[in-house]
Amino acid sequence: MNIKKISTPLLISLIMFPQIIETMYSPALTSIKNHFEISTENAAQGLSIFFMAFAFGVVFWGALCDIIGRRRSTLAGLTLFIFSAIFTYFAPRFDLFLAGFGCCAFGAAVGSVCTQTILRDRFEGAELSRLFSIAATSIGISPVIGMIVGSWLTAHGGYTWVFAAMITLITLLLFWTGMQLPETKPQNIKRDSLFSVANKMIRDSHIWYIVFMIGLANIALFSYYNIAPFMFEKLGVSVKFFGYTGFALAIGSVLGSLINIKLIRYKLSSDSIVIMAMLLMVISGIGVYLLQHTVWFFIPMALVSVAFGLTLPNLLSTALKNYRNHLGTAGALLGLFYYLIIGFGLDFAASTGNLAMTLLGCGVCCLLLTLAKIISTKLTLLRNKKVLTS
Repeated sequence: MNIKKISTPLLISLIMFPQIIETMYSPALTSIKNHFEISTENAAQGLSIFFMAFAFGVVFWGALCDIIGRRRSTLAGLTLFIFSAIFTYFAPRFDLFLAGFGCCAFGAAVGSVCTQTILRDRFEGAELSRLFSIAATSIGISPVIGMIVGSWLTAHGGYTWVFAAMITLITLLLFWTGMQLPETKPQNIKRDSLFSVANKMIRDSHIWYIVFMIGLANIALFSYYNIAPFMFEKLGVSVKFFGYTGFALAIGSVLGSLINIKLIRYKLSSDSIVIMAMLLMVISGIGVYLLQHTVWFFIPMALVSVAFGLTLPNLLSTALKNYRNHLGTAGALLGLFYYLIIGFGLDFAASTGNLAMTLLGCGVCCLLLTLAKIISTKLTLLRNKKVLTS
């Protein structure tokens, strides 16, 4: 199956929809808190649960991709999301609401892992990195769509309008997918067991580097959606203003992806690009710290989006270079690892409620990880050179 026969707008929509759903939910946090009469910390639990359930959804749908195919897995995940969103819409208690939203996340994971698997089916190397840059650009636009739509719906009808819109949008996406998404699974795919692939990945230091880098980058970005609504509420700013701040983040993400495409053409190493990105994240943390008592703290957050657009394509494009015979399963496990880190990290960030410290912590940790990786690679090359010359 030629990847060109697949609708590009459909692939973009599939990879964008989990982020759109997540950012539609963020403006509704204050409405959810008031409706169920819960604390700010409890209301913020929804996003950490989203990412934890998303993690297990990624491993489930990714493994299923290699068994029943990419198309049928995608259709099943979208269907599960719709029924879960209907349940969440009618949930009478907050614990049932969280359970329903977790099931929504489990179904939404299909948009991430199956779409990435489809791309990896046909591309590798610099071409795959370029395609992931385009995907990152699309994901960068998602927060604007999600936050503006979610803010408008919350302001006019509360969180129930948000879930009604989710149900409508994903139903349309399900019909579109059913009509236009072909199967791309290779005929000669190697069906190794989940445990054998997991055992290989657990012993792979490069995988752990990728996992922590992707996890920390996502914690830095999504902590804004988890913490900022309550920061704006304390400052007496409307939920619509929070939605409009998505423009700054989207511009940053698109800019980061476009810069990354340029840097790849100039053959700058991925490690150099990632170091630049992490320096931007640290600068962003300092900026948010200085402006956190004003409504303008969202402006330095745009640098986190730039860093995200620079970092993610370089990490994802090299993550599974040694796992091409079982991309669905390996991609699922990779997603499980880093989405669990994201979920626990966002839960911790929500409990502290300190956006600036979250950004600084993530940026510094990523810088240290990248430097350690570069030093380790150089030492390995020196050892190999000595062995060859001896």
